[in-house]
Amino acid sequence: MVYRVFVEKKTGFDVEAQQLLSELRDILGIERLENLRIINRYDVEGIGQRLFEDCIPTVFSEPQVDLTYRNIEREIEGCAAAFPVEYLPGQFDQRADSASECIQLISCGERPTVRSARVYVLYGHLRRADLPAIMNYVINPVEARAALMDLPDTLAMDYTEPADVEVLEGFDALDETELAAFIEQRGLAMDLADIKLFQSYFREEGRPPTITEVKMVDTYWSDHCRHTTFGTELTRVQIDDDAVREAFDRYLAMRRELGREDKPLCRMDMGTIGAKYLNSRGILTNLDESAEINACTVKVKVDVNGTDEDWLFLFKNETHNHPTEIEPFGGAATCVGGAIRDPLSGRSYVY
Repeated sequence: MVYRVFVEKKTGFDVEAQQLLSELRDILGIERLENLRIINRYDVEGIGQRLFEDCIPTVFSEPQVDLTYRNIEREIEGCAAAFPVEYLPGQFDQRADSASECIQLISCGERPTVRSARVYVLYGHLRRADLPAIMNYVINPVEARAALMDLPDTLAMDYTEPADVEVLEGFDALDETELAAFIEQRGLAMDLADIKLFQSYFREEGRPPTITEVKMVDTYWSDHCRHTTFGTELTRVQIDDDAVREAFDRYLAMRRELGREDKPLCRMDMGTIGAKYLNSRGILTNLDESAEINACTVKVKVDVNGTDEDWLFLFKNETHNHPTEIEPFGGAATCVGGAIRDPLSGRSYVY
């Protein structure tokens, strides 16, 4: 049996709903939108009703700040429109996964199936075009879709058999004009030089690539993942601020002293030259030198329960890219995703 509960932040705690209301009014210009509510919906299967009832004030809601409803038909009566949004099948639902895990911790039994959705409730004298515009703004089609209001009989999902992965026969024979057209047709982020290198690799492999291989490389070579802008060579620099000009001149002097004038002048070089310079002057004697170019790791002694141990202390400048292994569709998770991943990928601990 599938049980359902709706959870909404109380007035004063509904910060997210009020922020979205402001965005829709200011960005989309829908000033006729008078109010907006966001109600989280949870569907649970695989537990008894008593356990479900016990989990409402402990797992699904915080009674101090949340309101809960068994159905919302009466609660949203008089609204201009309401629509639920759920994750696409196969997309990771962090909210549902965490709820399922918490229920299992309480029951010490089998882990139940949980699915979540968000119900957006709109108030005001909306025009016919307003609702599609709002839905288009709220729903990212890469990861989510509009859901049904009806309670399902089961949360078990049927997955259609995927088609065979496309093999790009004839890709190795494409000339520059055809490769440029391929980038345009497939909506790729890589440029012509990137795809020519990709093509030459598979020529050496002696086989055509699959579209999956193209998309994977296209993702990892994108600026979002590889930070190509940091490695872009700067050929003309104009600086109007005296303090910035002084700092830039000091950077150029370091490049000359380190014999790096044959290296590309880029933001990555600017960001990492400090550690290289200190190391060359014998000031940073405990630097752990490796192929890593955008982190500074130093060797330190750490007192662990009264015993000195050799550790690496890593300083990392994090931007915001979130790796596709963790969350393939959701895009950037500002700071947190990379701040966890990058030290771990460097075999260090996260604090």
